[in-house]
Order: sequence, then C-alpha cells, then structure tokens
Amino acid sequence: MTPQQQATSQQPTTTQQQANLRHATVVADSAGRPAVDREEHGQVDVTVVLPCYNEQDHVLDELDRISKALDNSSLSYELLVIDDKSTDGTLAVLQDALPRFPHMRLMPFRRNGGSGTARRIGTAEAAGRVVVWTDADMTYPNERIPEFVRYLHDNPDVDQVVGARTSEQGTHKFLRVPAKWAIRRTAEFLAGTRIPDLNSGLRAFRREVSLPYLRLLPPGFSCVTTLTLSFLSNQHPIDYLPIDYGKRAGTSKFHFVRDAYRYILQVLRMVMYFNPLKVLMPLALFLLTAGLVKGTTDLFRHDLRITTNATLLFVTGLIIAAVGLLADLIVRSRADS
Repeated sequence: MTPQQQATSQQPTTTQQQANLRHATVVADSAGRPAVDREEHGQVDVTVVLPCYNEQDHVLDELDRISKALDNSSLSYELLVIDDKSTDGTLAVLQDALPRFPHMRLMPFRRNGGSGTARRIGTAEAAGRVVVWTDADMTYPNERIPEFVRYLHDNPDVDQVVGARTSEQGTHKFLRVPAKWAIRRTAEFLAGTRIPDLNSGLRAFRREVSLPYLRLLPPGFSCVTTLTLSFLSNQHPIDYLPIDYGKRAGTSKFHFVRDAYRYILQVLRMVMYFNPLKVLMPLALFLLTAGLVKGTTDLFRHDLRITTNATLLFVTGLIIAAVGLLADLIVRSRADS
C-alpha cells in the first residue's frame, strides 16, 4: 500500500463534522442545482475555493475579478464560495449575487470553522481536477488564476504551484517579516528544500494528490503551510511563481502572536509526522556530545568522578534519540503497511 493509500485509509469520516458546520440546505448555484455528486468530480478543469468571513464590502469585486479571468480563459470552472459564519452581511450579499455568477456555488457554514476548515471541506467537495485556494480580501492577483492552472496543465510533473509574494503588506510588518523569515528558514531546513513562500494563500494543486493530506489541515491560517510541507515531505513537486501582494481590504483576521505560534507548531508537527529524525536527532546528538564533553572534563577535574549534570545530559540525549528512532520506525511502518 502506498503512503497516499495508507493516509487515505486512516482518514476519519468527516461527513458528520462537515454537516455540523454547514447549513442543513447547501445553497447551490444560480440555477438552484444541488451540491455536486462525488462521482462527478473531475468534470471541470478547476474549482476555486474562496473562504469568506466578514468581507461584505469587497467580496463582489473579488467575485467579479475571478469570474472575468476564468470566463476569458478556455477553462471550465466552478467558484465554490464558503461563508464561514460571517457576522456582517457577507452571506446576504453572496446569496443576492448568485444569479450574477452562473458558475458560483455557495456553501454557508452553520458555525465559524476557520479558513483551514473551509479550505479542507471545499477541497473535498470540489468538482475540479485542479483546486485553487485564494482569499477574498483583494490582496492576491486573482486575475492570474488561469495562469496558475495552465502551469499545471503544461507541467504534468508538477503537483502544486504557489504564488510567491515579492512584498509584505500585512499588519505588524516590522514583526511579521523577521518572524516569517525565521519560520520559513526553519521549514526549509526541516524539509530539506528551498521554499520561497511558505504560507502564500494563492496556490493551485491537483485535487487527487491532495486528498490523503486533507485530514492533516488545521482549522486556522497555517493550513497553507501544512499543505506545502505535506507535498514536499512526500516528494510531490512544487513550483513557485512570483506575484504582487496588495494591501488588504477590510479588517485583518491575523493575530500576530497567536498565529505565529501556531505556524511554528505546525511546521514542527508536520516534519515530526513525516520525518521525526530531522527534528529529534540533531537535539539528541547535541545532548550526547555535550554529555560526553562534560563527562570527560569531569574525569580530569573531579578525580575520575562524573558529575550528575554530565550524566543527565548524556541520558537525556539517549532518551531523545530512542524516541526519535521509535517515531521514525512508526512513520516507516505506517508508510510500508
């Protein structure tokens, strides 16, 4: 059994979880058609998954921009818009807009689940062979979505293409830039490859490839980081296209301390899930070396006696190394079974 098949077999049933998030009746497209049947997946070229939370003032501009770009292309598409239990008039605006956008499908959540939850459920429900993730806040150049989809069509060896931002326009810029640089460099070290943009919200990927990893997506912003590391850790090629990044419309939902902390945890969690030795073995070797050096020094300074500190350093290193080897064995057993 392949790693993807194994991951799929371990995926818990999410039907009830999704039902708890969505309204009992999912609003379909402008013609009133129901949600796409699972057997019809792959009948369109691309599904654009667009989570919306309190975007009433500009969401129509974003829908216009995406729809015009795709209408002018030769791609068949659906625009899957997910209202994440907005507290303003976003849902009413989207419902009124349904007749204007024949390719739009609206999925209102019963409670707020987070952008990661919206993207996970949207990808699972998508009818397209390629899925595009983007935001509804006017920051990403969504008029370039057809370019990203064609890139995958023209490069069958690439499974995901990510928009690499050339500037930072978010809030707390003086804190975000060094924090994101540090997190990205950590992810590059752990993943063993260069990552120009770890958490870009604009990306296109092959839906079939992503399915085994949907269960790993957290509910918050770090879902994009998770998808990047999942693909890289399983040798699914990712390419990057440089993009401009605009100033956000509306109010940012990003909380610097909380979300930066979650990003760091998610990077470590994903690498531990796929390659635990990459995280644990350097720490174990450092402690073992420190214990040996300290113990050797103690032998000369304390009449051939080794201090408790040296013993603790060495034993702690042995424990972490053992845990790392055990975790690696579990990962390999999970992949090979």
